[in-house]
Amino acid sequence: MSENDTASSEPTRRDFLYLTTAMTGAVGAAAVAWPFIDQLRPNATTLALSTIEVDVSGVEEGMSITVKWRGKAVFIRNRTAKEIEEATAVPLEDLKDQAARNANLAPDAPALDIDRSAGEDRENWIVMVGVCTHLGCVPLGQAGDYGGWFCPCHGSHYDTAGRIRSGPAPENLAIPPFEFVSDTMIKIG
Repeated sequence: MSENDTASSEPTRRDFLYLTTAMTGAVGAAAVAWPFIDQLRPNATTLALSTIEVDVSGVEEGMSITVKWRGKAVFIRNRTAKEIEEATAVPLEDLKDQAARNANLAPDAPALDIDRSAGEDRENWIVMVGVCTHLGCVPLGQAGDYGGWFCPCHGSHYDTAGRIRSGPAPENLAIPPFEFVSDTMIKIG
């Protein structure tokens, strides 16, 4: 080994300056990028509205209420026995959208009335995001050809289980994640 080989393997002042400049550049780039990355996080208002609890003790049979969840209307209906019977009698083959669209069930669950409701012991309750799946309008309740919901903007008709029956809407009204936390309290989200 010659003297020049030994001297070139030791760190020099230039190597130190290169390393220091690269580190300063990396820290500076991170400092500039952080505000852009930080803005992608949901704000406190959104996080506060990620779940809501709704008292349904005053919702009598045949009545509906509308609540706001994540900036969207949510329909909660206490259906009558007649409405349940009519919705149960509809064959799956007659439905425009045969998927349940229920966030509480598997994605391939069929759009049977029971899979659109709150379940076996609470089949009278239905909770749905009140946004028409055609262009995002808010349908009118207890209206339309099937006694469920009707979107007057473009003529979509939903039955009492929130399933699209006629009109341009391509899908059933979505069912958000929800659960009964007591006999009269529903937690959405």
